[in-house]
Amino acid sequence: MRVKEGLIPTALGTAVTAGAIALRAREGFRMRRRDIAPMIETAVIGFGLAHIVLGAIDLAEHRR
Repeated sequence: MRVKEGLIPTALGTAVTAGAIALRAREGFRMRRRDIAPMIETAVIGFGLAHIVLGAIDLAEHRR
């Protein structure tokens, strides 16, 4: 089975983003100045979104 180039990063980004958003929603979206966990979760959301965007660009380039 052949997987399209860019599909794996897009799926990985979707899973990472969904997991990080679920953690943020469970704890609430409040962010205190000294709490580092919400900052890390926000960074993970950004990491996942970056994978989604880069994977989508790759999928669009290799559409053939």
